[in-house]
Amino acid sequence: MVIATSAEAYVEPAFELALLSDTGTERPDNQDCCGQFIEGPDTAVFAIADGVGGYEGGELASRMCIDIMLQAYRESSPAWGAGKRLHRAIQRANIEIHQRALTVPELRRMATTLTAVAVENGAFTAIHVGDCRLYLIRNSRITQISQDHTVVAERVRMGLMSAARAKDHPDRGMLLRSMGHQLIVSVDRIQMPLVERDRLILCSDGLYNVIETPEIEYLTRDRDPESGCRNLIDTANRRGTADNLTCAIFKMIAPTGHKPTGSGWRERLRDFFA
Repeated sequence: MVIATSAEAYVEPAFELALLSDTGTERPDNQDCCGQFIEGPDTAVFAIADGVGGYEGGELASRMCIDIMLQAYRESSPAWGAGKRLHRAIQRANIEIHQRALTVPELRRMATTLTAVAVENGAFTAIHVGDCRLYLIRNSRITQISQDHTVVAERVRMGLMSAARAKDHPDRGMLLRSMGHQLIVSVDRIQMPLVERDRLILCSDGLYNVIETPEIEYLTRDRDPESGCRNLIDTANRRGTADNLTCAIFKMIAPTGHKPTGSGWRERLRDFFA
């Protein structure tokens, strides 16, 4: 499901953006959801959510998450800045999902992941909960800049499991964090400057579980965001993904005034402390 909304029409945007969600090859319904809000020529919010699979209300949770988050962001003051607006919007969505789960017994286990990005003045703020992923592509180099909030990913970070074993582990989707599980959700917050031709890619696990990280860059290279999303979805479906799948591609097409640097953790630390 895709939710989209926009402000008044404008000319010569600084970016291109596309989102696409698909049921996949094996599921009867789609518990993923995605949406966007274009506020101006250099300002946008976009996000994807993946309802917790197998639980009552997963589809409702992801749809509520995107819908409420975008509405809250639209209603907030631009003077707050994109990062504060996004954080408050996400907390509001989390509270409403949590309250719905408390008041409707059939939905008591409803929850969803969320990865949301707000772009403003040539930089972005991302807020991340769960196991959807955010990638940055710069100079044809792709880097995952979100951390998976799963039991298996935590074991890999602690050195208790190899990445190769984690890839096909039966518990790889067991979440440590999700939207709606608690009244106040713990989130990861990522802030980075963008440079011209940078690409940001969001995707759910139904996509990255069957497409390797380097392939994501290759399959979207020299494509506009819309055709890039379609190529990723079609490739995952041809490989028989067992889950719903969703992706979003943002491409910076205008100069931002920021210096181009690498996308590794050392470069990100230099950007943060600069």
